[in-house]
Amino acid sequence: MSGSRHILIVDDNRALRSTLALALETMGGFTVRMAEDAGTALTLATSRAHHFDAILLDLTPVGAGIALCANLRDHDVRVPIILVTDASAEDDVVRGLDAGANDYVVKPFRLAEIIARLRAQIRAFETSEDAVLLVGPYHFRPGSRTLTEPGSNRRVRLTDKEASVLKHLYRAGRTPVSRQTLLREVWGYANGASTHTVETHIYRLRRKIEPDAAVARILVNVDGGYRLGYERGAAIEMAFRPPMANTAMPTQHPVLVAAE
Repeated sequence: MSGSRHILIVDDNRALRSTLALALETMGGFTVRMAEDAGTALTLATSRAHHFDAILLDLTPVGAGIALCANLRDHDVRVPIILVTDASAEDDVVRGLDAGANDYVVKPFRLAEIIARLRAQIRAFETSEDAVLLVGPYHFRPGSRTLTEPGSNRRVRLTDKEASVLKHLYRAGRTPVSRQTLLREVWGYANGASTHTVETHIYRLRRKIEPDAAVARILVNVDGGYRLGYERGAAIEMAFRPPMANTAMPTQHPVLVAAE
């Protein structure tokens, strides 16, 4: 999975919350925010200033996590929610899933497992009609083919092809997508086809979304292809910093347990 994904951890256990956040950042390459109570979690998850690709929600204390899960869905928070639960809380897991959670993991769990579940849920969500993705300063809704700019009334309507182009570039993260790949995946052209279709659509798309279409900062040319220039909604000046070196994943998969 290319590009950093933003995770919200909701847990009232400070030690477990911090340990899990560190593991997700170093082993999974995620960007993590934390909340210790339902009020803080709801504020963060519904704020226009933040965007999360998934939420890890502890069911402890019993009932509070379920109520928060339902509240998040009532507030139209559509990102994947993964419950963290004790092995003895089977009934609460069922109630949590009924409240809108997508998946669950049981304590103690292996970090590699929870990272894999997060990635799987995010991949599934990003291909769904309910997805809300960050593209530059915009919230991109592939299902409705619209871009909206938080904090303003700006709304950009996209054609089907323009939305498809943005989806392919979003999924590629920092990896440039070639003109031939876009021709094949978006338009169904065979390799080697000679056409200016991609260039024409990129030109029109830039005129819609760039503050200055002559100086592309959101949809940029890189190595003979295209990629999104922003780093997932951060400020422009952050987008062009060199990527951080990958942290090597340990060969052993530690088990994370709840602190007493």
